[in-house]
Amino acid sequence: MTSLRSLWLRLHRWFALGLGWILILAGLTGTLLIIGQPLDRMAHPELFQARTTHAQQAAALTPILARAHEEFGSKATLRFRLPQETQDSLWLRVQAADWRGTIYLDPVTGAEQGRRGETEGFVNTLFKLHSTLLLDANGKAILAWTTLAYVLLLLTGVILWWPKRWPGNWHIELNKSLVRALFDMHRIGGVIMGLLIAVSVITGAYMAWRPLGDWLNVLSSSTAVKPPKLPALAEEGPLPADVDAMLASARAAMPDAQASFVQLPPNAKQAVRIRFRAPGEPHPNGISSVWLDPRNGAVLDVRRWNELDPGAAAVAVAYPLHTGELGGVLMEILAGLNGLVLSGLGISGIWLWWHRRKARKLAAQRKP
Repeated sequence: MTSLRSLWLRLHRWFALGLGWILILAGLTGTLLIIGQPLDRMAHPELFQARTTHAQQAAALTPILARAHEEFGSKATLRFRLPQETQDSLWLRVQAADWRGTIYLDPVTGAEQGRRGETEGFVNTLFKLHSTLLLDANGKAILAWTTLAYVLLLLTGVILWWPKRWPGNWHIELNKSLVRALFDMHRIGGVIMGLLIAVSVITGAYMAWRPLGDWLNVLSSSTAVKPPKLPALAEEGPLPADVDAMLASARAAMPDAQASFVQLPPNAKQAVRIRFRAPGEPHPNGISSVWLDPRNGAVLDVRRWNELDPGAAAVAVAYPLHTGELGGVLMEILAGLNGLVLSGLGISGIWLWWHRRKARKLAAQRKP
């Protein structure tokens, strides 16, 4: 029994020392994002608040798109984020060879209000660090595998804590020593908050790394819903469709939903996707979609979020669970607390290991 416990302890330490720094970073940056994003909006109203009200006619997207192609080239990937509230500005997210970032526009006049690069500003850099470790796709894969390490940390931690007799010791000794207090908080805090933290960690990794959705489809014996392929046209050389006309067609195809994103491919060989938030959809931005032919604006497919494959539909729940938006302000506070506790568990665990190692060295030096 002692040797088995020693094995669990070694595994717990190896996982913590090997990947604990990533968990600490993810927890701290996640909490800072929950606090920082609303503060960023308040500090920069010139970017996030529209100069004119939405009661007037909305600006046409086609001229804005033409200006963007003139500046960034025809191969740039562009995505409009449509205003969701009365005072919201219109966003144009750009991924081009020489620049990546967001241009903030007046939703009525189409005039530019400002722009920021992908890692320009504290909050943007923080988001990039939290979601990709500043390593793009490689960082997302590292975060996904770190999630597995956290699950093993939680499992081994619960095994090490499990009392021989219930209810066990739930008391935190604060009047003995700092080491004892940290040990008790690490042990009991990990057990109490472990499952809640696991929800935040697993949902974050699920959104960051797309192969996890593919695995869920395999487990559920489902086929991924892919964007429709463009059909052959009877007439040669059709002109590109008008973006505003496509948006109107998409709204007619899903009249009870609110349009949120217009995703434009870098060429006319891929379908245009317009995202909606349908009634009852948990995702704050919505993942219900209408796909259209960019050559003539024809509607190719209409899918509400609960009609997608399980791997894609799970994002509608995973995102608001991760950010806390699914349960309002209280859940957002809990999500922020999860991040703090996660980083605290990592820091306290590493400190306890270092202190115990130092004590053993001192004890070995005192031996005759």
